[in-house]
Formats: sequence, C-alpha cells, structure tokens
Amino acid sequence: MQLEIIIITILIFIVMSYNGQLSLKDLISDNLYIFRKIKESDWDFYVRAKYGDTVNADSIFIKRIRNGLIVMGICLLFFLKDLSALKVLASFVIGFLTFKLDYFNMKSYYKKHIFHIDSMLPHYLKSIEILIQHYTVPVAIGKSILDAPDIFKDGLQEMINEINSGNDTIDPYMNFARKYPVRDSMRMMRLLYRLSIGSQERKQEQMIMFSRTISSLQQKARETKYKNRLDKMESKTMQMLLSTGFGVMILLVLAVLQMMNI
Repeated sequence: MQLEIIIITILIFIVMSYNGQLSLKDLISDNLYIFRKIKESDWDFYVRAKYGDTVNADSIFIKRIRNGLIVMGICLLFFLKDLSALKVLASFVIGFLTFKLDYFNMKSYYKKHIFHIDSMLPHYLKSIEILIQHYTVPVAIGKSILDAPDIFKDGLQEMINEINSGNDTIDPYMNFARKYPVRDSMRMMRLLYRLSIGSQERKQEQMIMFSRTISSLQQKARETKYKNRLDKMESKTMQMLLSTGFGVMILLVLAVLQMMNI
C-alpha cells in the first residue's frame, strides 16, 4: 500500500509540474532561506569570478538544488521495489554529490584562472590613478565603474553607495575586500582608504606610495604566474624523463630475459 501511495504522489507531482500548476524551481525559490544553510560561503565569489555580474549566483544555486533533488528522486524510484534505510541514505548521498558538483567545477575554474583573477584588482586600481589625482577616491571609483572588470562592478557600486550614504569608516572598503577575497585585497583596500582620508597637502606623496605598492603587487602577480608556469614545465619534463627511463629499463630487462632463455 505504501508503494502505491508513493507512486501516485510522484505521478500527481509530474502531472502538476507539466500543467504548470506546480514548479520545483518555484518551490525551491519560495523556501530558499532554508536551502541557504547549505550554501557555501564562497559560492557567490566563484560565480562572479567565472561569469562576472551578468549571472545571478542564486539562480545557479537554485538549479544545483533542483538537480540534486531530481537525481535523489530518480535514485529512490530505482530502489523503490526493495527500499531500505541504506538505499535511502545512498540516494541522499548521490543527490548531495550532484548538488556539490557545480561548486567543485566553479572552484576548479577559479584555481585554473587564479593568477588572472588575482591580477585584476591591482590592474584596475592602477588604471584609476589619474582619476584619483583629480577627484576624491569615491568620485574616482564612481566614474571608473563602467570600465571596471565585470567581476568587480557590483561590489564597487555597493561600496560607493555605502560611502555616499554617510559611512566614512573603513568598513565599505573592507566589505568589498571580503566580497572579493583575491590575493592582497585587504591590503589594497586599506591603501585606498588611507588615500581617501589623506590631506590634500600630502596627496601627491600618498599617490606615489599608492602607485608603487600597486605596481609591486602587479609585479608580484606576474612573477608568481611565471614561476608556476616554469614549475609546471619542469614537472612535465621530469615526468617525460622518468617515463623514458622506465621504458628503457623495461626494454633492457626484456632483452636480458630473452638472452637468458636462449
């Protein structure tokens, strides 16, 4: 009897979904506050790193949940004739792994492009030096948002809005750094804040210090990138040498064995 009830429930859900009376996506969206408890803290950053601000991180998160639930439901249907606690647990695990798959893919993308993404912030700050010389830091940032990398546009706008609302502390800058945890983001935002509160008499001196620091961070990013490329090339060369060496050794052993048989 229990099996028939489950099958009827599933059929009703499929029919209602097909007729548009019930949507799994809408159901998840309405209860998103519950699912946010399993959302990774760095998920939004990885989405912005890959797609910029053109894609809503929550919409992809909802798709992840939907895919996980669908896979879990399919597994339960597959095990329905001989259902047990272990098989129910296995279905939940498979569904959860499906849910986590997109996160691992996003994280893998970030790791592959980490040096390019990490170099974006110092490159952007270097590009607005001239604006900062003629305007206050918030005004200069506001004027540069359209030309900023897509990944930072939303965060820059939030930072400017917070500053314009009367928050003249370091918090807007630190909030930006936490939202975009690229290498040295905290340090760069502290430098930018100090520049924003500096006196006009010392502005040129502070600008020189700011410029040198940002240039140093750019150079550091380039050196790290080239070092990792070199390490990768050396690793591949070593693997090739080891493979060749093992191949030669195997051939020698086979030749010796053949001679012994003779």
